[in-house]
Amino acid sequence: MPEIHLTRLAEFEDLNRQIVACWACPRLVEWRERIGIEKRKSFQEDTYWAKAVPNFGDPDAVRLIVGLAPAAHGANRTGRMFTGDRSGDWLYRALHKAGVANQPTSTRLDDGLLLDGVLITAVCHCAPPDNKPTPDEIKTCSPFLQTLLESRSWHSILCLGNLAWDRTHRALGVKSPKFGHSTVSEVESLKGTIRLVGSYHPSQQNTFTGRLTEEMLDEAIQKFLSS
Repeated sequence: MPEIHLTRLAEFEDLNRQIVACWACPRLVEWRERIGIEKRKSFQEDTYWAKAVPNFGDPDAVRLIVGLAPAAHGANRTGRMFTGDRSGDWLYRALHKAGVANQPTSTRLDDGLLLDGVLITAVCHCAPPDNKPTPDEIKTCSPFLQTLLESRSWHSILCLGNLAWDRTHRALGVKSPKFGHSTVSEVESLKGTIRLVGSYHPSQQNTFTGRLTEEMLDEAIQKFLSS
């Protein structure tokens, strides 16, 4: 295990504390907490996280994955990005195959999952109704993504879905090109060139219909890791 840069670790932990403590969007706060009480039948015995979900991964990472928002009974339940739902099953299986996750599954906070050189964040850190945060909610949450992007020199960013693609480009101060699966965009920043790779989100809608296959996700991740 490489030595972690202590300043970067402190910044990472401080940003996560700010995220978890956020109550800025009344609709999202009400929804995330209500879901934690009503629960899905199969998770009746679980204690839901029901707060904003922090960033997850290697604090020293130079590669970033940007998702949309926590799933109501996934990350909003477990408290970790892409954990406890089918989207996470797809993502972590692919990251394990690529050699940057120590295991292919992500079921709960204490399952031992570690990422090497990769960090995961989201456009919106609270679970939204119907998986659709409003433009105002996205704007309110955007300083967290902005702070993370400015925290270091990123080599590459994998954007899961069109919204993540658009908002990440905006946060980097450039207009986003047309989104497509495995589309690559290179952005010049004050800290160097950042490669952005687009991928269809590993949502059930995309994976069940075949719009996104395992081979397609593997391809996008290889482009993401190759810079």
